[in-house]
Amino acid sequence: MTNILKSLERTILERREAEPDQSYVASLRAKGRAKMAEKLGEEATEAVIAAVLDDKEGMTGEAADLVFHLMVLLADMDLSLDDVTAELARREGLSGLEEKAARGAN
Repeated sequence: MTNILKSLERTILERREAEPDQSYVASLRAKGRAKMAEKLGEEATEAVIAAVLDDKEGMTGEAADLVFHLMVLLADMDLSLDDVTAELARREGLSGLEEKAARGAN
């Protein structure tokens, strides 16, 4: 995992404890998980729009926003990027179709 993502993860965890008027992360936490999920959805939609428009610069910014908001939501659920990378490692070597079929069986 790149150092910037680990650094961002630490920053998010630290800022969750700040006063909401002092930190965007803390303000999202104060609004609750549903608001965090809503922001993640908004960023995903904006990324989709940038992709459809073939806006590479826009997509780069939207992808960064999407990753950030995903990490905020993961932190709220006491999950980390290590949890996500462990799941990706578990799936390594499976075709996407095999992995999807296995999830449907659960």
